[in-house]
Amino acid sequence: MKIICIGRNYADHAKELNNPLPKEPLVFMKPPTALLLEGKAFYIPAFTDDVHYELEVVLKICKNGRHVQPEFASGYYEEIGLGIDMTARDIQQKCKEKGHPWEIAKAFDHSAVIGSFCSKEQFVDNRILFSLNKNGETVQKGDTQDLIFSFDYIIQYVSKYFKLQMGDLIFTGTPAGVGPIKKGDVLEGFVGEDRMLRCEIR
Repeated sequence: MKIICIGRNYADHAKELNNPLPKEPLVFMKPPTALLLEGKAFYIPAFTDDVHYELEVVLKICKNGRHVQPEFASGYYEEIGLGIDMTARDIQQKCKEKGHPWEIAKAFDHSAVIGSFCSKEQFVDNRILFSLNKNGETVQKGDTQDLIFSFDYIIQYVSKYFKLQMGDLIFTGTPAGVGPIKKGDVLEGFVGEDRMLRCEIR
């Protein structure tokens, strides 16, 4: 099982971090040890003083494939869910300054929080409205109509480089509103009015 992530896939998020808009998907990966399943607490690692939440729609790959053609891409996922890409922002900034990869800031243990999944069939034209509450207050709102690169394009693009396998997860990017967490926070992710994710910070 692979965890494939797409960075800077909402223009407003790229702007809030002063990053240029990508011309093609920005891809990075997390190992299986990054997975933190629904309901389990997230413990802030000792190596960082600035962990940020990034709520994302997650695709669950339902069959194997490589070099997926555009007309078949939508058949490679049947369920969508929500996930939080936990990011050690202070470590990431140091990596950027040195021109180093981001793995230690993005792919550390339990940095991929995953909630529950539901059928994609309930969404018209794959339009998904989603949000994140921190301690009961909304801090992020997203609309997948604002994606720079669509779900199907992401699958087509990623499959050129990595064979997609059943059970792989694709984090599709975060909207604006990312921010820090601290011990005692409670994060809740919603698709529409339905809560799909809950995570306590310790």
